[in-house]
Amino acid sequence: MRCEIVHLMLGFFLLLLVSVPVTVEASEANDGYKQCDHTVKKWASFSADTEVSGNQHALRDLLLFLHVPRTGGRTYYHCFLKKLYSSSLECPRSYDKLRYNSRKSSCRLLTTHDDYSVMSKLPREKTSLMTILRDPIERVFSTYEFSLEVASRFLIHPNLTSVLTMSRSARRKTSGVSTLDIWPWKYLVPWMREDLFSRRDIRKLRGQINLVAGDPYDMEDIAMPLHEYINEPVTRDIVHNGATFQIVGLTNNSYYAGAHEVRHCVLKYHSLGDYVLQVAKKKLDNMIYVGLTENHKESANMFANVVATQVISKHKTSSSNSDGASDNDSEQHSQLPDMKTDANDKDQNQKNVSSTGEDNAIQENWTVGKLMKAYNSCVSKLRNSQADRRVNSLKQLYPANFTKEARKRVPEALIKEITLLNSLDVELYKYGQYIFRKQQEHMTQSMVNDEELSGMLSTSTYRGIYNTPSWKFVSLSAAALMLLLIFIFIFVSSRRRTSKVKL
Repeated sequence: MRCEIVHLMLGFFLLLLVSVPVTVEASEANDGYKQCDHTVKKWASFSADTEVSGNQHALRDLLLFLHVPRTGGRTYYHCFLKKLYSSSLECPRSYDKLRYNSRKSSCRLLTTHDDYSVMSKLPREKTSLMTILRDPIERVFSTYEFSLEVASRFLIHPNLTSVLTMSRSARRKTSGVSTLDIWPWKYLVPWMREDLFSRRDIRKLRGQINLVAGDPYDMEDIAMPLHEYINEPVTRDIVHNGATFQIVGLTNNSYYAGAHEVRHCVLKYHSLGDYVLQVAKKKLDNMIYVGLTENHKESANMFANVVATQVISKHKTSSSNSDGASDNDSEQHSQLPDMKTDANDKDQNQKNVSSTGEDNAIQENWTVGKLMKAYNSCVSKLRNSQADRRVNSLKQLYPANFTKEARKRVPEALIKEITLLNSLDVELYKYGQYIFRKQQEHMTQSMVNDEELSGMLSTSTYRGIYNTPSWKFVSLSAAALMLLLIFIFIFVSSRRRTSKVKL
């Protein structure tokens, strides 16, 4: 009997010992969720408070293009924005040149891979935002392929050590910007480059020379397979849901100090992602333009009619003001975004302002038709050059060959996994499609209104002229003059008849 009691007591104590860690872990997990819930809600509330009200369709002083990687933003920059804005109107370090520099007060265009948090450096009430979204699954494919494409260019070197030595030497000799300096490639490319060299070294040890072509997304002897890539911590932190995190300002390149903590909480507790998604949708609502990579032609046409027309109009207004105002420099400077100006930049700012009139004289001659013609020609040349470079780079990964047909052969299970890992981006893309349709409707209605107004003006031209007071006076005066002439003629004629009768 005593033995049974002892055994029962021992069993009870063992049960307590086992249950205590579980209880502690559950308590810690619960506390962790509560802390994260508080952190994310606080950030979401702060983000809502910083929204700028006003007409989102109206172009403000500064146009900020948030370039989500692998969405075709490079095409927009070179074939649209560079034609609409001269270099003197671009912000320093625009188009992904390292980090944004706010010293130039006269800039009108900023194109960047920085996230939304860059707005903390800009005058919110004077800034219009635009972006382009892409189907998240296609964007993951493209990010994977581009990371390998750029990393493969270094395989011409015998080993990784010589690559690093060359890179350091090249950066010291040139002031140019490498892809390795641009987010997110500054993280993804070195990582993939190291992996490529590692796999090449293993092939050499094995004596592998001739490799058989297979699924380019699953050739582990050459490159990291796609199914491994999507589950790596670096990919989860930077690539997955990257568009959503960039549009709300929560990337690992953020200017917001608490970005890492918020992003970590969302990645750990997926239910908190809904707060981030709602903020991202509001950001899109307040943008002047949201394009879609898959709707390329429609997006380009919409950009030309919604944004480019306003840019051209501002150039014309600026040009006319510079011609008519004697104190043009002071007036123009007062209309620019209120950014901090470094003493070393004053001379440069004056040069930029003085050259603005000359630039505008060229830019104000643009029309939507001329711009679209130039755009189509530019796109064709740019795509050809990019295709040639891609082919030459991927020769280093032979026989791996990334094509649209190869994407279609990727297993459905892997596609579903990518979809789940990018659930926020999937929902944001759907919302982007909704906004795109609204933009189309707004643009169509505006064009109809313009045509109706033009028709009314053309049909009422003569009626309007003769209804004016000055024309009424002229008409009455002419009629009175005619009556006077007729009276004189009759009077003279009657006098002649009378004189003949007397004779």
